[in-house]
Formats: sequence, C-alpha cells, structure tokens
Amino acid sequence: MTFEPSAKLTRENLNDLPPLCTDGAWGTEMAKRGGDPGHICDLWNIERPDTVQAVAKDYVDAGAQIILTNTFNSSPIALERHNLSGKAEELNRRGAELSKQAAQAKAYVFASIGPCGKMVMMGDIEPGLVEDAAALQASALQDGGADAIVIETQSDIVEAEALLKGALKGCSLPVGVSFTFDSGENNDKTMMGVSIEQAHAMAKTLGASFVGANCGVGIDTFPNIARQYAACGNELPIWVKGNAGLPETDALGNMVFRAKPEIYAEAVPQLLEAGARFIGGCCGSTPDHIRAIAQAMA
Repeated sequence: MTFEPSAKLTRENLNDLPPLCTDGAWGTEMAKRGGDPGHICDLWNIERPDTVQAVAKDYVDAGAQIILTNTFNSSPIALERHNLSGKAEELNRRGAELSKQAAQAKAYVFASIGPCGKMVMMGDIEPGLVEDAAALQASALQDGGADAIVIETQSDIVEAEALLKGALKGCSLPVGVSFTFDSGENNDKTMMGVSIEQAHAMAKTLGASFVGANCGVGIDTFPNIARQYAACGNELPIWVKGNAGLPETDALGNMVFRAKPEIYAEAVPQLLEAGARFIGGCCGSTPDHIRAIAQAMA
C-alpha cells in the first residue's frame, strides 16, 4: 500500500502502510500561541478553531504524513474536572474536523485519545466507565472524519486495555495504543511497571492495529524501545514519538526542551532499522523537528 491519504484506512490494511513521518507536539505548540496551563486547550476546537488549524497545518507543511487532533484531554472523564463532560462529543468531533481540513488530503489524521485522568489500576474508577468514555470519543472522532485513532501516553495497562476496548467498540477505524516508557534501568518500563512485552501482548490480543511509545524521555532512547517491540513480532506496526529531550527550566522560569532537530534526523536511520514504522515527535518538538525527520525519511 502506498502513501495515499485519500484512500480509506481499515483495520485490515493499516499494516500495509510504508514508513511515515508523523507530527510533533501539540501541547507546547498551543502554549506558544497563548495557551494557559489552567485552561484546557481542547476548548479551542470551539473557541479558537483557526489556532488549532494553524498548528495542524504547520505540521503538514513541515512534511508530516500523519497528524493528530487537539483532543488529548477530551475524554468525558477528564473533562469532568472542568465541568465540561457534556462537551465531549462536540470537542472530539470538531477536533477531528479541524485536523482533517488542515490535512488538505496531504496527510492522514490519527485522532488522539489521552489518559482519562484517574488511576484505573488503583481502583479510582471502574474500567467499564473508561471503556464507555473511549467509545463515545471514538464515535465522535470517526464522525469528524478521522482516519484512525491513537490512544497515547499510557502508563497503566488496565486503563489502556479499557480505552482500547472502548475505542474499538465505538468506531470502525484502525485503533493503536502508545505507552510512555520512562522508568526502569533502560527506560523500558512505564511508571506503573508495564513492560514493552506486556504492552505488545495486550495490544495484539485485543485487536489493535499498531502499537508504540511516545513522550517519556528523549528520542535517543526510542531505538531500543522499537527493537524490543519488534522482537515481540511483526504483526503490529511500531509507532514512536519521542520528546525533545527532558524538560528544563530557563532563567525566566519557563519550561524548555533543548534537543535540536538534528537529533531527530540522526535517530531516523536507527529507528527504521529497529523496526519503527511511524516516526514523529512529542513534547517540545516543533515543525522544524518534524521537517528534519521528514527529510531524513525521504
């Protein structure tokens, strides 16, 4: 299967895609455009749609062949903290519509579902409620025109399992799941102790279309993660989106990420050799970082 964003992706054909460049960070890009840490930026899908589209379009223009959506915090469970759970369907649908418009048939849209904000493994919430919330999100994201869904930044395998079950139930799109590995001697465990082997086994058993890792530490740790995923089997394409290094605080008290675009470009050959299929950036990465990845992949 060639890269053709107008062609419909299915759970059966996603594994036929060639290696593709994904987008970079959304949260840090929104912050540059006036995002307030106390304000949920997912609301911009309604309040400031032009700003949301600008972030997506910058990544498309940089060469991203897959872009995400501004829906990371749009779970009805996560929105409860802001008394916005009733807006979940609208925020998800509108987020997918905005990215789809910005893609201009030049990129696929993989809609983002983030953590629900509660410790499922610790019993803070019933997995069934998490599953229902993910089903609602997935249905709205599909209605908005998303090509696939990525459940990302997962550390709790019980939550990830519930989210994956719900998303698969709520839509007919390909659904993948991405964990954050930032613990253990080799940064190959999640903060809740989930191993790469456990993550892969869960994703494969439940019917995910791809599996991977995002956030955590710098992109330089991701070839090892990709190799470990690849050792689990070749049934699921591997998704990797690493941070632009670890965050630091500058003299003004601002959080900054110092890894340059060249670091990502240098990592691309190692990532491809390790088996990564979809390569992009997470926190702190910019369109310049994605441009470097796209050029290296080309």
